[in-house]
Amino acid sequence: MSTSMNMGRVVFYEDRSFQGRSYECSSDCADMSSYLSRCHSCRVQSGCFMVYDRNNYMGNQYFMRRGEYSDFQSMMGMTDIRSCRTIPMHRGSYRMRIYERDNFGGQMHEMMDDCDSIMDRYRMSDCQSCNVMDGHWLMYEQPHFRGRMMYMRPGEYRNFRDMGMSGMSFMSMRRITDMC
Repeated sequence: MSTSMNMGRVVFYEDRSFQGRSYECSSDCADMSSYLSRCHSCRVQSGCFMVYDRNNYMGNQYFMRRGEYSDFQSMMGMTDIRSCRTIPMHRGSYRMRIYERDNFGGQMHEMMDDCDSIMDRYRMSDCQSCNVMDGHWLMYEQPHFRGRMMYMRPGEYRNFRDMGMSGMSFMSMRRITDMC
């Protein structure tokens, strides 16, 4: 049996080094523009979050755990944060099926643990769709958990391009464990 709990708190700041107006958040926020005109730093006081450089959880994503992030541009290469999503703490099993092509086509492999290279492990050159059955995962565009990432929660993902990730393929996957 698996359970998930939301228990996170983050404070976003308009300027670098925790300066300017601030906005405290403990839930998903699809558009931070009503609270801050820009966002260049934050303190994650508890939990884990995904932050996005576009509204509605689109665009480049970055995983944040407890800590201080004084300058998004120098630390992550992101110029601004426009939306954020809390990542529930998950206790239980992890299970995801990855597919070589859109709409669950091509090779399929079921994963229950981290994979630092789908090419090395499965001889699979690309991952274009997936079905997350259990747990929360991060998918990376390069092997060994490098490059741009995408947060995956339980559900069916038939086409990554529809999620604003056109031109990206994913080559490694990591479970988001209770490291938050």
